[in-house]
Amino acid sequence: MTYKELIKSNLVVRRILTLQFIVYFGAWFSDVAIYSMLVKYHASAFLIASATAMHFLPSIVLAPFSGAIIDTFDRKKLMIALCVIEIFCTAGLFTVHSLDLAWLLMILVFIRMGASAMFFLSGMSMTPQLVEGIALQRTNELHSIIWSVTYASGMALGGIVVNFFGIQASFMIDILFFILAISVLYITNFNIKPAVFRESFLKTIKDGFNYIIKNKVVLNLILLHASVGLTAFDTLVTLLADYRYKYIIATSLAIGLTNAIRAIALAIGPVVLGKIVNKKMLFYIFIFQGLGIALWGVLQGNFYLALLGVFCTGFSTATLWSFTYNLIQTNIEQKYLGRVLAYNDMVFMLSNVVTTFFIGFASSYMSLQNITFCLAGMFFIVALYYKKVVKYF
Repeated sequence: MTYKELIKSNLVVRRILTLQFIVYFGAWFSDVAIYSMLVKYHASAFLIASATAMHFLPSIVLAPFSGAIIDTFDRKKLMIALCVIEIFCTAGLFTVHSLDLAWLLMILVFIRMGASAMFFLSGMSMTPQLVEGIALQRTNELHSIIWSVTYASGMALGGIVVNFFGIQASFMIDILFFILAISVLYITNFNIKPAVFRESFLKTIKDGFNYIIKNKVVLNLILLHASVGLTAFDTLVTLLADYRYKYIIATSLAIGLTNAIRAIALAIGPVVLGKIVNKKMLFYIFIFQGLGIALWGVLQGNFYLALLGVFCTGFSTATLWSFTYNLIQTNIEQKYLGRVLAYNDMVFMLSNVVTTFFIGFASSYMSLQNITFCLAGMFFIVALYYKKVVKYF
């Protein structure tokens, strides 16, 4: 099945992908504004890392509850409510005018990303109920491509808007995207009824956790999927722009362009690697991911050559994400989808947070290049781990 055939044959999948495009674009569009704001107010490396961590912590803290909520409530009403929350949080960012209000920035980003994470899980838990087999794999690949394209275009255009029109303009445009998403949700009928549980809400949460602990295949797949969190480079990109590249190009443009090049690679990668990826090839893709990060580390001294390294860094990431996610989805009983995927998102985001804080703390003791090499080495370890456990899948 081709991407075109999938999109033409299933209206609801087409609507879900459209929603993902709109919401993700809006999120990345204003991310450049948030990081540019921190640099403008001379935030420390730790504060920048903390702001990045706020993008991931909600999935860790809220995972037990969000999974049960997704499995229990009507998806359409839930997703509309989540978009409304994101609108109010984005509007709140207008009030942050100095580092004295950094605490407010953290709270708003935390709540906004909590809503965004639940929105993501709502969509991803629906897809296995709408398609299966190769169609599910193609849907996940399309999701990773959409994430990558919106990341590229959102970061690039966000950097341009911030540079020429200011940070506030970026937040205003972001709000318009969420209003558009609500409009699409309003005309969409998912035809998926929420699960009916006779147990208490807390018992529902506990059952989801026990299901994962008893299912060793799913547990190993969650750990493998979490390894993609080692590519949480936002803090590294911001520090490179602030410490090295601001003398060559405007900070906001350096952040936007670097992330845009990486995201272009993220979009192209699944189209190329999706044709060959399987359980055997996944080992070599993990190795290639490590080599790509190492090349970026070698080339970091030159901004324009580093963009080549950034491209190689992103080329295999989306394929690793989508294929390991697909393996998780196909090994879960449908009644546990929301809860298991929420816990999976929790572990994945925890990996992102650990990586983010590692970069923030380590930048005081070692070069950014050596930090990059450390992250590259981790993927070689993950490849060996995968080779050891793949026989169980």
